Amino acid sequence: MSKIRVLPEALANKIAAGEVVERPASVVKELLENAIDAGALDIEIEVEAGGKRVMRIQDDGEGMTADDALLAFERHATSKLHRADDLMEIATLGFRGEALPSIASVSRLLLETRHESSEVGSAVEIAGARITGVKEIARSCGTAVTVRDLFFNVPARKKFLKSESTELSHIVNFVTQYALAHPEGRFLLKSGGSELFHFQAVTNLRERVFQVFGRELLDQLIELKGEIPIFYQDEDEKGELQGQKAWIRVHGFISKPEIHKLNRNSLYFFVNRRMVRDKIILHALNEAYRNILPSNIFPVVLLFIELPHREVDVNVHPSKTEVRFRHQSLIHDFLRDSVRKRLMEARPQASFPAAKPGLTRQDFESPFDAPPVEELFPRAAPAKAKPVAAAPFLLTAPSPAPVTQRFPFKPEESIPVGSPAAPADLDSHSLPLQNPDVEEMLPARTEVAPGSVASDNFNPQPQSSSGDSQSAIANGQSAMDIIPLGQVDNSFIVAADRGALLIIDQHVAHERVLFEKVLRQRNQGKVESQRLLLPIIVELTPRQQVILENITPELSACGFEVEPFGRKTIAIKAAPADLTTDEIQKLLSELLEGLEKETQALSLTRLREKIAASIACHAAIKVNMHLEHSKMVWLIDELLKTQYPMSCPHGRPIILRYEKNEILKAFKRI
Repeated sequence: MSKIRVLPEALANKIAAGEVVERPASVVKELLENAIDAGALDIEIEVEAGGKRVMRIQDDGEGMTADDALLAFERHATSKLHRADDLMEIATLGFRGEALPSIASVSRLLLETRHESSEVGSAVEIAGARITGVKEIARSCGTAVTVRDLFFNVPARKKFLKSESTELSHIVNFVTQYALAHPEGRFLLKSGGSELFHFQAVTNLRERVFQVFGRELLDQLIELKGEIPIFYQDEDEKGELQGQKAWIRVHGFISKPEIHKLNRNSLYFFVNRRMVRDKIILHALNEAYRNILPSNIFPVVLLFIELPHREVDVNVHPSKTEVRFRHQSLIHDFLRDSVRKRLMEARPQASFPAAKPGLTRQDFESPFDAPPVEELFPRAAPAKAKPVAAAPFLLTAPSPAPVTQRFPFKPEESIPVGSPAAPADLDSHSLPLQNPDVEEMLPARTEVAPGSVASDNFNPQPQSSSGDSQSAIANGQSAMDIIPLGQVDNSFIVAADRGALLIIDQHVAHERVLFEKVLRQRNQGKVESQRLLLPIIVELTPRQQVILENITPELSACGFEVEPFGRKTIAIKAAPADLTTDEIQKLLSELLEGLEKETQALSLTRLREKIAASIACHAAIKVNMHLEHSKMVWLIDELLKTQYPMSCPHGRPIILRYEKNEILKAFKRI
């Protein structure tokens, strides 16, 4: 007897439904796409229990005749493809003919529709792929699909659904994205009878962005437009090849560098108005924002890519959210260059006046191209500088290859570009920082009371500093000939360096110093700790308890002493030095909330760096803090001894440098 059997149609439909219908939001997505393909400009969505109980999508599209209403539930029945060649130029959102039969096979579905050519409408009722009723009804043109009891006949699938709020959030996300892609339509979403949003039809994308995101975010977005030609050969009616020219266009909005998001939820990509998730587009954006945003920080991006349908294959995934470009490198480079160029053009102006008239942008060096590390603090008079824009350099990672510093390290030492401070690729693996040449600044710690902050870490006269450093401090300048001039708003140090003006963020500068110190002490097993006179009692959530159990050994190595204190509470008996009681509690809370990714990946290096960065951030001097001149000198010297003095552990720039030529141009002297 043969082992191979043809699956029953009902079982085959349920398997197909597993590819198309993952959750309630998948149903909403498929039905929304059908409505848009039908020319609908007025779409209303109502859901109950996050879509688990009821989903109803009503539109004013062209509707269906009675025959088509029944035929629509046959597998691979579609009005959008007629021949094999149509797969090469798919212009509709749906085309497989699987959405309705797949949804109907795992739910109780009611289809109500009327085509403009029919005097009456049709109603088709289906439960688990079985037609239970067909009748004529009176209704307006368009279609309404009501889906009840999703996965009622597949209990195993139903158990995998999340909470009502989680499922509803996925529905909101899908509807929002299609509302952005089709500003000419009206979109109404209700949940449990309450209106979640109501986007009226508008004339352009900017108005839709205002409706969705509001004025405050819209003001922080930069409008983007770009196009490039593409040439290919096509057959004419006689079968002869003819040269053809088409365009690849991009438009939308990108956020300024000061907008920071902690996840990718604010990245919206559309290809021919189809919502997609694409690695090529994402990588192009990462490249465009390289050295502009800190690592693991994301912008707000709304990108619409328009290109000939034959240049993109949308038939690569059952959910139709992934595409494949015929010319991937061309698309990647075009998007990267378009976004980066727009960011350069719209860069916020520096505090200096604009450069004198007559200079064009082609005369300027890109403000995003960081100088070599050797030029950060030049030791000799610099050569004649190139013309530069008034905007300051952001001192970030200069190149993807290791770069050797000339100060104060040995010639053979180099900066690992994958270090936690160096902006690197998303797939880069960071290395622990070590600098044995940096002298210890503090003696061993003794027991202190909670809340006390030792000043040794901010000592203007280090105990082991050389005679040169002591002499430099006495003369009011750092060992690297940088002379502090004062502070701006008690938050930024203004200094002079051989004709250049430096503005130093005192908090992130000290954060960099402490970060490398904590990592160095951790590697040596000499982390400074303070024992608390009274333990700090902290109550944890179940998830936090699991994370704490995984990171307790590393916390102990970094100066914490934590013990259980009941079923849901812990007692903190010791903590890293220089932290107040409030800072200790806040630090531990941040670690437990933000370390889930590292503990799951079991990356000890990333875990160590995360803890060190958090300790440094809380222990560093704050903004709005007055510094004496000697303390500014000390801080600059310690910053220059670090391996990466250009950015803090979180990727923010520490120093802005204005060369003398920039200042002269701003004052119209050259």
